[in-house]
Amino acid sequence: MLHDHQKLMSVFALAGEITGRKKLQKMVFIAKKMKFPFQEKFEFHFYGPYSEELTLRIEELCNFGFIEEVKEDKGGYSQYRYTITSAGCEFFESESMDIPQLRECLIDMNEQSSRFLELVSTVLYFEELTKDEVIEKVAELKRKQNYSEEEIDEAYQYIETLKKTAFSH
Repeated sequence: MLHDHQKLMSVFALAGEITGRKKLQKMVFIAKKMKFPFQEKFEFHFYGPYSEELTLRIEELCNFGFIEEVKEDKGGYSQYRYTITSAGCEFFESESMDIPQLRECLIDMNEQSSRFLELVSTVLYFEELTKDEVIEKVAELKRKQNYSEEEIDEAYQYIETLKKTAFSH
C-alpha cells in the first residue's frame, strides 16, 4: 500500500526542503516524464500539470508525520515549505529504494524557479506536439506568465539536460 508513498518520500529525502506546492507538483511531474517510477496521474490545470493523487499522498505523508508542511504567510498569499521529518527519514531508510540519477535531477529541479518549472512541465505535457505548436499552446494557456521565446528555448534545453542526467545509467 505504501509503495507509492515510499517513492514520494524519495523526493524529500533526496531534494531536501521544497518550497511551494506548485514547485512540488512540477518536480514530480517532470521526474515522471524523465521515466522515474512515479505513478500519479496528472491533468492540465491552471498552473500546468497537476495531480490530485499527489496532493492526497502528500497530505497522508504529513498525517503520518513523515513530512512536515509549514505554511508561511507572504502577505496576500500563503506559501508552503516541505521537509522530511526524522520519522520520515527512518521510514525512507527502512524501505530504501535505489533509483539511480533521481537525486541529481531532483536537486537540479529544486534549484529552479517555480515559474520556470511551470514552463518546463507545460512543454513536457505537450511533448507530442511540434515546437511551434507548443509555443502556441504556451502563449494561449500561459498568457499571464508572458513567457518569451528565449525562455521556451531554455525550457527545451533544460529538458535535454535532464534527459541526459536521467538516462545516464
